Amino acid sequence: MGFSPFKMPIYSSKCGLIIMFLMSLCCIHPIGFSQGELRVGFYSRTCPQAESIVSSVVREATLSNPRTPALLLRMQFHDCMVEGCDGSILIDNGNAGERMATGNQGLGGFDVIDKAKAMLERVCKGVVSCSDIVALAARDAVFLRNGPFYQVPTGRRDGRVSDISHAANIPEVGDSIQLLKSKFRQKGLSDRDLVLLTAHTIGTTACFFIETRLYNFTQGGGSDPAINPDFLPKLKAKCPFRGDINVRLPLDPVTEETFDVQILRNIRDGLAVIESDARLYDDRATKRVVDSYIGQRGSSAFGQDFAEAMVKMGNIGVKTGSQGEIRRICTAVNGVPL
Repeated sequence: MGFSPFKMPIYSSKCGLIIMFLMSLCCIHPIGFSQGELRVGFYSRTCPQAESIVSSVVREATLSNPRTPALLLRMQFHDCMVEGCDGSILIDNGNAGERMATGNQGLGGFDVIDKAKAMLERVCKGVVSCSDIVALAARDAVFLRNGPFYQVPTGRRDGRVSDISHAANIPEVGDSIQLLKSKFRQKGLSDRDLVLLTAHTIGTTACFFIETRLYNFTQGGGSDPAINPDFLPKLKAKCPFRGDINVRLPLDPVTEETFDVQILRNIRDGLAVIESDARLYDDRATKRVVDSYIGQRGSSAFGQDFAEAMVKMGNIGVKTGSQGEIRRICTAVNGVPL
């Protein structure tokens, strides 16, 4: 899970690749491309350095912590699927806040967003929203893992509400495929979007999230039958019964830190680590989408389709114009004592 006519991020070893890719994108997302009231290049006059600043912060954070790209990618998904893409996930509202919802366990990368916001406030005070930083950071994070660089329409404004109860319907790892499809349809997302946005192409998970799948999936305490019999003992060795639930393992053990279609091959072959990934092969429609990307032709389309799904998701419930606000800091709404 992809990026705008702005100052290019400083990826010195990839400059040629970036330029070639952007040229090709002109045919896909022209300069005038927009989603709703959002538009590419929203800050071109008010804060022309906005996107390059976010990119440099994401790159630096990734060098320090290789988990950063996956964390930032997951953050945008969890933000958009609750109040819409309005940065509500960033608000630190204690135990009553959205962050504390069960489905948001393990979220990280907040320090990266905070750092980017602080730098932007020094250059363009009160101009760039936290919600736009989240969208830009997710795009740059994916690119750093060899994913697509796509244009991100910006112009979001930040919400002022963060309530744990509002996150009750967020997609979770233990959801059935029918429940996952229902939750996505409620947000205007298709079965194809579901596959593209939930298949875990990069990152790691904790044993906590697969414990039930390994030891208590069936009424008799068995394992998920969708797990390849040769893969099951390997998972159990890493996450033994009543072992340390905080031990981490790659979501894609084949190409852990590379954005590619390998996760879909894993799903087909029973090598999915997370239950929600495996469930994508339980339904005829989503199975067909998974299979469509596994061949050579489908593999080449995966990046572009993913980018389009990210832009589509990034338009869910956005606040623009006079709605919301531009937060001074991302962890609190304006006017609230720090």
